[in-house]
Amino acid sequence: MSTISIIGSGTMATAVAGRIAKAGHTVEVVNRDAAKARELAGKLAGKATAGTYGAAPAGDIVILAVPYGSVAAVVADFGDALGGKVIIDLTNPVNADLTGLVTPAGSSGAQETAKHLPADVHVVKAFNTIFGHVLAKGGRLDAFIAADDAEAKARVSTFIESLGLRPLDVGSLQMAQTLEALGLMMIGLAKNGAGTWDFALNVDIG
Repeated sequence: MSTISIIGSGTMATAVAGRIAKAGHTVEVVNRDAAKARELAGKLAGKATAGTYGAAPAGDIVILAVPYGSVAAVVADFGDALGGKVIIDLTNPVNADLTGLVTPAGSSGAQETAKHLPADVHVVKAFNTIFGHVLAKGGRLDAFIAADDAEAKARVSTFIESLGLRPLDVGSLQMAQTLEALGLMMIGLAKNGAGTWDFALNVDIG
């Protein structure tokens, strides 16, 4: 098993970290507030550590699990320390009233984030179509992924499979636009047609 680094300690970070720890990986939790990082690491089963914010993460795969509005500042704080890493972006760049996306037309949060990362970083969009509390419950869920680099996509697919999830490749990083729109649709469905947040989107391959 390997070390996976998570930047963030909120609901989604906690859910993903829990799955990672149960799968037998070492989890490195990193947060601007070191006390919050230590608190989450202490709650996890298995091996978990609290990393140093702004320093090079221990894991070759780094999960950005902070609100989209905070991503630019986090990326700037780490700078070249993220060089050579595979970055999983699980954010949904939604506006304050959850009715639309805040990204520029023809782009996605993942693509905008990639612009500010070191050139040797590969961004993979994943997990944004799974609600955190649903992920935390367990079960085999579908995780859609999008990325430009084939090797990074393969590594993340293997990692996702190790969590008991089914990775489904939707194409290049440009498809992150569609995945983020899908994340917004799921929020709308939870608030309206479904009337509950306790559901997941899965593909039935007959």
